[in-house]
Amino acid sequence: MRVAIHQPQYLPWLGYLAKWAAADLFVFLDTVQYEKNGWQNRNRIKTADGPRWLTIPVRARFGTRIADVVVDGEQPWPSRHLHVLETAYGGAPYWPRWAAALTSLYCDAADRLVPVAVASAELLARAMGVATPVRLASALAVDEPDPTDRLIALCRAVSADTYLAGGHGAKYMDAKRFADAGIRVLYQSYAHPVYAQQYGDFVPFLSGLDLLLMHGDASLAILRRGDAWSEEP
Repeated sequence: MRVAIHQPQYLPWLGYLAKWAAADLFVFLDTVQYEKNGWQNRNRIKTADGPRWLTIPVRARFGTRIADVVVDGEQPWPSRHLHVLETAYGGAPYWPRWAAALTSLYCDAADRLVPVAVASAELLARAMGVATPVRLASALAVDEPDPTDRLIALCRAVSADTYLAGGHGAKYMDAKRFADAGIRVLYQSYAHPVYAQQYGDFVPFLSGLDLLLMHGDASLAILRRGDAWSEEP
Protein backbone atom coordinates (compact mmCIF):
# COMPACT_ATOMS: atom_id res chain seq x y z
CA MET A 1 0.00 0.00 0.00
CA ARG A 2 1.69 3.18 -1.24
CA VAL A 3 0.38 6.43 0.23
CA ALA A 4 1.12 9.99 -0.84
CA ILE A 5 0.36 12.78 1.65
CA HIS A 6 0.28 16.42 0.61
CA GLN A 7 -1.39 19.69 1.52
CA PRO A 8 -4.40 20.51 -0.65
CA GLN A 9 -3.47 22.70 -3.61
CA TYR A 10 -5.62 24.76 -5.93
CA LEU A 11 -5.38 23.51 -9.54
CA PRO A 12 -2.08 21.73 -8.76
CA TRP A 13 0.97 21.32 -10.97
CA LEU A 14 2.13 18.19 -12.80
CA GLY A 15 4.50 16.85 -10.14
CA TYR A 16 1.68 16.85 -7.59
CA LEU A 17 -0.60 14.96 -9.97
CA ALA A 18 2.19 12.51 -10.85
CA LYS A 19 2.67 11.69 -7.17
CA TRP A 20 -1.08 11.15 -6.85
CA ALA A 21 -1.06 8.83 -9.87
CA ALA A 22 1.80 6.78 -8.40
CA ALA A 23 0.00 6.15 -5.10
CA ASP A 24 -2.62 3.63 -4.01
CA LEU A 25 -4.12 6.29 -1.74
CA PHE A 26 -3.72 10.07 -1.67
CA VAL A 27 -4.21 11.91 1.63
CA PHE A 28 -4.91 15.64 1.63
CA LEU A 29 -2.95 16.98 4.59
CA ASP A 30 -5.43 19.60 5.79
CA THR A 31 -4.41 19.49 9.47
CA VAL A 32 -1.22 21.56 9.19
CA GLN A 33 -0.75 25.33 9.21
CA TYR A 34 -1.93 27.32 6.22
CA GLU A 35 0.96 28.80 4.25
CA LYS A 36 0.45 32.35 3.04
CA ASN A 37 1.67 32.95 -0.52
CA GLY A 38 2.07 29.20 -1.02
CA TRP A 39 0.26 26.92 -3.42
CA GLN A 40 -2.74 26.02 -1.30
CA ASN A 41 -4.95 28.82 -2.62
CA ARG A 42 -3.24 29.82 -5.88
CA ASN A 43 -1.57 28.60 -9.04
CA ARG A 44 -0.43 29.85 -12.42
CA ILE A 45 -1.88 29.49 -15.89
CA LYS A 46 -0.55 30.65 -19.27
CA THR A 47 -2.16 33.58 -21.04
CA ALA A 48 -1.39 35.54 -24.19
CA ASP A 49 0.44 38.01 -21.91
CA GLY A 50 2.47 35.32 -20.15
CA PRO A 51 1.97 33.36 -16.92
CA ARG A 52 -0.74 34.67 -14.60
CA TRP A 53 -1.66 33.84 -11.02
CA LEU A 54 -5.14 32.72 -10.08
CA THR A 55 -5.56 33.29 -6.35
CA ILE A 56 -8.48 32.36 -4.11
CA PRO A 57 -8.90 35.20 -1.57
CA VAL A 58 -8.97 33.82 1.96
CA ARG A 59 -9.23 34.96 5.55
CA ALA A 60 -6.66 33.26 7.76
CA ARG A 61 -4.68 34.39 10.76
CA PHE A 62 -1.17 33.11 11.40
CA GLY A 63 -1.30 29.53 12.68
CA THR A 64 -4.70 28.70 11.18
CA ARG A 65 -5.05 25.08 10.06
CA ILE A 66 -5.70 24.62 6.37
CA ALA A 67 -8.99 22.89 7.25
CA ASP A 68 -10.17 26.06 9.01
CA VAL A 69 -9.27 28.61 6.32
CA VAL A 70 -12.31 30.55 5.13
CA VAL A 71 -12.71 31.87 1.61
CA ASP A 72 -13.44 35.58 1.32
CA GLY A 73 -16.96 35.39 -0.06
CA GLU A 74 -17.22 39.16 -0.48
CA GLN A 75 -14.97 38.97 -3.53
CA PRO A 76 -16.42 37.60 -6.81
CA TRP A 77 -13.36 35.44 -7.41
CA PRO A 78 -15.21 32.44 -8.97
CA SER A 79 -16.55 34.47 -11.88
CA ARG A 80 -13.22 36.23 -12.29
CA HIS A 81 -11.26 32.98 -12.41
CA LEU A 82 -13.68 31.42 -14.86
CA HIS A 83 -13.50 34.49 -17.10
CA VAL A 84 -9.69 34.47 -17.06
CA LEU A 85 -9.64 30.76 -17.89
CA GLU A 86 -12.07 31.17 -20.77
CA THR A 87 -10.07 34.09 -22.14
CA ALA A 88 -6.79 32.18 -21.86
CA TYR A 89 -7.98 28.76 -23.00
CA GLY A 90 -11.14 29.34 -25.02
CA GLY A 91 -9.17 28.44 -28.12
CA ALA A 92 -7.39 25.42 -26.59
CA PRO A 93 -8.23 22.03 -28.18
CA TYR A 94 -9.93 20.59 -25.10
CA TRP A 95 -11.67 23.68 -23.69
CA PRO A 96 -15.04 22.63 -25.18
CA ARG A 97 -14.78 19.26 -23.47
CA TRP A 98 -14.08 20.61 -19.97
CA ALA A 99 -15.77 24.01 -20.00
CA ALA A 100 -18.96 22.72 -18.35
CA ALA A 101 -17.04 20.94 -15.57
CA LEU A 102 -14.99 24.06 -14.87
CA THR A 103 -18.12 26.20 -14.84
CA SER A 104 -19.68 23.83 -12.31
CA LEU A 105 -16.52 23.93 -10.18
CA TYR A 106 -16.78 27.70 -9.82
CA CYS A 107 -20.55 27.89 -9.54
CA ASP A 108 -20.50 25.39 -6.67
CA ALA A 109 -17.46 26.85 -4.87
CA ALA A 110 -17.61 26.33 -1.10
CA ASP A 111 -16.95 28.91 1.60
CA ARG A 112 -13.84 27.11 2.91
CA LEU A 113 -10.55 26.60 1.14
CA VAL A 114 -10.16 22.84 1.52
CA PRO A 115 -13.34 21.83 -0.35
CA VAL A 116 -12.53 24.26 -3.16
CA ALA A 117 -8.89 23.18 -3.49
CA VAL A 118 -9.76 19.49 -3.27
CA ALA A 119 -12.54 19.83 -5.84
CA SER A 120 -10.19 21.60 -8.26
CA ALA A 121 -7.47 18.97 -7.77
CA GLU A 122 -9.91 16.09 -8.17
CA LEU A 123 -11.29 17.61 -11.35
CA LEU A 124 -7.79 17.62 -12.85
CA ALA A 125 -6.87 14.16 -11.58
CA ARG A 126 -10.06 12.46 -12.71
CA ALA A 127 -10.06 14.25 -16.07
CA MET A 128 -6.55 12.95 -16.69
CA GLY A 129 -7.48 9.41 -15.70
CA VAL A 130 -6.01 9.24 -12.19
CA ALA A 131 -8.27 6.83 -10.30
CA THR A 132 -6.38 6.79 -6.97
CA PRO A 133 -8.84 7.30 -4.08
CA VAL A 134 -8.42 10.14 -1.59
CA ARG A 135 -8.86 10.81 2.12
CA LEU A 136 -8.69 13.91 4.30
CA ALA A 137 -6.13 13.84 7.09
CA SER A 138 -8.67 15.59 9.33
CA ALA A 139 -10.90 12.52 9.04
CA LEU A 140 -8.19 10.12 10.23
CA ALA A 141 -7.97 11.21 13.89
CA VAL A 142 -4.23 11.92 13.70
CA ASP A 143 -3.01 14.92 15.69
CA GLU A 144 0.76 14.54 16.03
CA PRO A 145 2.60 17.89 16.25
CA ASP A 146 5.94 16.56 14.98
CA PRO A 147 6.07 16.38 11.15
CA THR A 148 7.67 12.92 10.99
CA ASP A 149 5.45 11.46 13.71
CA ARG A 150 2.43 12.91 11.92
CA LEU A 151 3.32 11.26 8.62
CA ILE A 152 4.08 7.92 10.25
CA ALA A 153 0.78 8.05 12.13
CA LEU A 154 -1.11 8.82 8.93
CA CYS A 155 0.62 5.92 7.15
CA ARG A 156 -0.40 3.60 9.98
CA ALA A 157 -3.96 4.96 9.99
CA VAL A 158 -4.42 3.86 6.37
CA SER A 159 -2.30 0.65 6.67
CA ALA A 160 0.36 1.92 4.28
CA ASP A 161 3.76 0.24 4.13
CA THR A 162 5.29 2.72 1.67
CA TYR A 163 5.32 6.51 1.86
CA LEU A 164 5.78 8.48 -1.36
CA ALA A 165 7.71 11.62 -0.42
CA GLY A 166 8.39 14.73 -2.44
CA GLY A 167 11.87 15.48 -3.67
CA HIS A 168 12.50 17.81 -0.72
CA GLY A 169 10.96 15.48 1.84
CA ALA A 170 14.32 14.64 3.40
CA LYS A 171 14.62 18.23 4.61
CA TYR A 172 11.74 18.00 7.07
CA MET A 173 11.37 14.29 7.93
CA ASP A 174 13.49 11.73 9.74
CA ALA A 175 13.96 8.74 7.42
CA LYS A 176 15.34 6.54 10.21
CA ARG A 177 12.11 6.82 12.17
CA PHE A 178 10.19 5.63 9.11
CA ALA A 179 12.53 2.64 8.86
CA ASP A 180 12.09 1.91 12.57
CA ALA A 181 8.31 1.98 12.00
CA GLY A 182 8.62 -0.51 9.14
CA ILE A 183 7.58 2.00 6.49
CA ARG A 184 9.55 2.25 3.26
CA VAL A 185 10.15 5.75 1.89
CA LEU A 186 10.43 6.50 -1.83
CA TYR A 187 11.47 9.98 -2.97
CA GLN A 188 10.08 11.61 -6.08
CA SER A 189 12.38 13.08 -8.66
CA TYR A 190 10.34 14.99 -11.20
CA ALA A 191 11.79 16.24 -14.48
CA HIS A 192 9.16 18.55 -15.92
CA PRO A 193 8.05 17.31 -19.36
CA VAL A 194 7.88 19.70 -22.29
CA TYR A 195 4.64 19.69 -24.26
CA ALA A 196 2.90 21.85 -26.85
CA GLN A 197 1.41 25.02 -25.36
CA GLN A 198 -0.29 28.13 -26.65
CA TYR A 199 1.34 31.55 -26.78
CA GLY A 200 4.97 31.07 -27.68
CA ASP A 201 7.83 29.50 -25.75
CA PHE A 202 7.21 26.70 -23.28
CA VAL A 203 6.60 27.70 -19.65
CA PRO A 204 7.02 25.00 -16.96
CA PHE A 205 5.46 24.70 -13.50
CA LEU A 206 1.97 25.83 -14.43
CA SER A 207 -1.28 24.37 -13.19
CA GLY A 208 -1.99 20.94 -14.64
CA LEU A 209 -5.02 22.57 -16.24
CA ASP A 210 -2.72 23.89 -18.96
CA LEU A 211 -1.72 20.35 -19.94
CA LEU A 212 -5.28 19.01 -19.71
CA LEU A 213 -6.80 21.68 -21.94
CA MET A 214 -4.03 21.32 -24.51
CA HIS A 215 -3.68 17.51 -24.63
CA GLY A 216 -6.80 15.93 -23.15
CA ASP A 217 -6.60 12.13 -22.91
CA ALA A 218 -2.84 12.16 -23.56
CA SER A 219 -2.22 14.24 -20.41
CA LEU A 220 -1.56 11.37 -18.00
CA ALA A 221 1.06 9.77 -20.23
CA ILE A 222 2.75 13.15 -20.69
CA LEU A 223 2.88 14.04 -17.01
CA ARG A 224 4.23 10.57 -16.14
CA ARG A 225 7.16 11.05 -18.52
CA GLY A 226 8.99 13.10 -15.93
CA ASP A 227 8.26 10.94 -12.90
CA ALA A 228 10.91 8.80 -11.16
CA TRP A 229 11.21 7.31 -7.67
CA SER A 230 14.15 6.12 -5.58
CA GLU A 231 15.04 5.19 -2.00
CA GLU A 232 17.58 8.02 -1.84
CA PRO A 233 16.57 11.71 -1.72
